[in-house]
Amino acid sequence: MELSNLRPAEGSKHSDNFRRGRGHGSGNGKTAGKGHKGQKARSGAPRIGFEGGQMPLYRRIPKRGFTNRNTKEIISINVAALEKFENGTVVNVEKLLEAGVISKAADGVKILGNGELTKKLTVQVNAFSETAKAKIEAAGGTAEVI
Repeated sequence: MELSNLRPAEGSKHSDNFRRGRGHGSGNGKTAGKGHKGQKARSGAPRIGFEGGQMPLYRRIPKRGFTNRNTKEIISINVAALEKFENGTVVNVEKLLEAGVISKAADGVKILGNGELTKKLTVQVNAFSETAKAKIEAAGGTAEVI
């Protein structure tokens, strides 16, 4: 299989470039796919979501909350996750990504204090909890806020 012979699955794609209303021999003549009479058969049919003047569903349902534009996505990881690094390593966001501890670089990384740490590491991230900082320093490492 190569890029040059990839095709969509049979029947999954419909061509939309045929001419409507050009006689019954074309397979789409007479009413041109609009059926017989009615509002939707005529030009100027109402927009999607219009319910004939009844209050539309999207206006009947209550609106709750909002999305804060200034929010930051902080990834939190526990001290136990730092155990996979070698002794004396400088652990930063790039190293965490390489090791697969975090899956993406967000707005920041915070280390939380769950678990044990036995290795001496220099950890450089955006934030630490008090217990995480204490555990890193108790193991002989340093916790640096970047």
